[in-house]
Parts: sequence; C-alpha cells; structure tokens
Amino acid sequence: MRPIGTATRGTTNPNRLRRMDRWIAATHGPALRRAALPVAVDLGYGAAPWTAVELLERLRTAEPRTAVVGIEISPERVAAAQPYAREGLAFRHGGFEIPLPERPVLIRAANVLRQYDEGEVAAVWQRLCDRLAPDGLLVEGTCDEIGRRHVWVALGPEGPRTVTFATRLGSLDRPSDLAERLPKALIHRNVPGERVHAFLRDFDRAWAAAAPYTSLGARQRWITAVRALSGDWPLTDGVRRWRQGEVTVEWAALEPGRA
Repeated sequence: MRPIGTATRGTTNPNRLRRMDRWIAATHGPALRRAALPVAVDLGYGAAPWTAVELLERLRTAEPRTAVVGIEISPERVAAAQPYAREGLAFRHGGFEIPLPERPVLIRAANVLRQYDEGEVAAVWQRLCDRLAPDGLLVEGTCDEIGRRHVWVALGPEGPRTVTFATRLGSLDRPSDLAERLPKALIHRNVPGERVHAFLRDFDRAWAAAAPYTSLGARQRWITAVRALSGDWPLTDGVRRWRQGEVTVEWAALEPGRA
C-alpha cells in the first residue's frame, strides 16, 4: 500500500519534544501499563531519529515493556535511522495509514500537520484515531525548534479531548506568545470571535494580574495565573502539571466555530 501523506521538512533536534514526552508519560502511563502490548508510534520523526529514541526512553520510565516504532514517509529517512534500531525500537516506511499489525496505544504526530490545509486536519485525525487501540491516545501538535513552546491536542478513539499549552517559563513574555505554536486545527482561529482567541486573551489578563508574584519566580506567577484562569475555563489538570509550565483545557471549550 502506498503511504498516505506527504513528507515534512524533516527538521529535528535532540530534546525538541521533551515537554510533550513527559506529559504523555505522566498522563498516559496507566494506559501503557494496562496494555498487553504497549506499542507507541512516532509518526513523521524527520531526517534524524532523535525523537523516536527519546520517546522510547521516556515512555519506559512509565512502562518498561513499551516499544516504539518510528514511521516516516521518506524511504531515505527510514534507511538512515536503521543503525539506531534496537530492542523495542524499530523504524518503518509509511504514513497516516500506520502500517502495523497491531493497534498502537499511542500515536505521536509532532510538527507533521502544519504543512497541510486546515480543512484536511479532521480527516487525518479520524484516520489516525481509527488505528488506535481502544485505550489509545493520539497526540498531535507543534513546537518551536528547540522545544521551548508547545501546543498539542490529545485525542482518543472517539475524537479530540484536550488542548495542552506548555512552555519553558523563563522564556515567556506572556501566554499568548504560545499562539504561534497552535496546531493547524487552531492556528488560523486565533482571531476575535473564536474561543481559542478568548482563552489566550483571558490568559494574558490573568498573567498580567499575577505580576506581583514575579518576585517569587516565573513558576509561581504561572501557577497563580492558571488558578485564576480555572474560574472561567474548564481546565483538566492541577498544580502538579502547572508547575511544569503546562495547562490543559477541554477541547470543547476551544473548538473552532463555538460562540
């Protein structure tokens, strides 16, 4: 079967996806442990296999039986990655069809859909979710080149569940700086009248109101701002994740087209 999709630019760096990986290990670890065969997919890992290698290391802190398969649509990238294959880590040629005999417990697609049109996203999400195990998770999102700023959507077999904003707090001027890393489903919706725009506006206001906490450090300012934000927005996490420079909100609250 011909792979479905088109090749990405392939740019990647070590530790670029560490924030996303740590969130996955923390929140999806129980599902990995429950799985009879905990297989995770790094879809579109790029010109070098660093992200797949690191995903295996980080997920094995949650479940040592985890295996990772890196999938790339470029045969040349798959061939270049083969020297890094080892027990629990394999590389295969493929695309959105996910050419595996088993259904993975995790599919991570980072910086893959930015080159696609917004109108194509829902069909790709559906195709990938259809390949998930019943307890599986799709994590699709975008980050900057060195992993300081991320935004990702988490989806189950039934569809999108949450949106997570994550950042290195020392690099942040205001929360809306993360808008440039919104995934394709949201990045063109950061305009007045859309919910994601209202969320970032309220986040900036809460951040400004928390300015007196700056003397205690960026982490305390972030926690204070997120706690204030939780009064108006359906956040799904708590202080333990906020301390990491993260905040997760229900997808339905940001879904495009909602009044």
